[in-house]
Amino acid sequence: MSSVLVFVHGLWMTGREAFWLRRRLAHELAAENRVFSYPSVSAGMADNAAALGRLIGSCSADRLHLVGHSLGGLVILKLFQEALFANGRPPAPGRIVLLGSPLCGSRAAQALARLPFGRRLLGRGMREEVLEQAPRRWNGGRDLGVIAGEVSVGLGRLLVSLPAPNDGVVTVGETRLAGATEHRVLKVSHSGMLFSGAVVRQTAAFLRAGRFAP
Repeated sequence: MSSVLVFVHGLWMTGREAFWLRRRLAHELAAENRVFSYPSVSAGMADNAAALGRLIGSCSADRLHLVGHSLGGLVILKLFQEALFANGRPPAPGRIVLLGSPLCGSRAAQALARLPFGRRLLGRGMREEVLEQAPRRWNGGRDLGVIAGEVSVGLGRLLVSLPAPNDGVVTVGETRLAGATEHRVLKVSHSGMLFSGAVVRQTAAFLRAGRFAP
């Protein structure tokens, strides 16, 4: 059975920063490793989600898994919740894991938005999906797991006092998603998720079986 793993990066990133994570996950799952790189600041969320839909529509595999870090998780949610698939056809069966995604807003983003040029730095997608979005609920028809971090090291702490636990950018509470299959908190920071063996282990376990490892 052939498998494809598509990684979706976060704000101000390209996907190259997650090379180690993508390679390890692809090895664990015996999957083809692909990255979706998108303009995280200049484009709106619907445009980015539709572009992701076109990418996964071009993947030929029996199983298609998606992993989104930070803002990348919101791109994946937008794709499934508004069914922005290429030709209207959903992708091959698979599972989804979101890493440190601000699913219930972001205090750090709100603090940055109050600074001069802050809203411009955040970009259209963050403004639409984090600053202005109502609470979400997952109903995308496939298993979805969420991993949050509790090591408070990151840019967010320079902007605002974040309530514990947090990963330095996003609080654990901000990663909650109604309807998600499972939620797991690990001892990692927001950026550290991309270099964590524990994140690889838990993400691979969920993508294989729909549950995080004990």
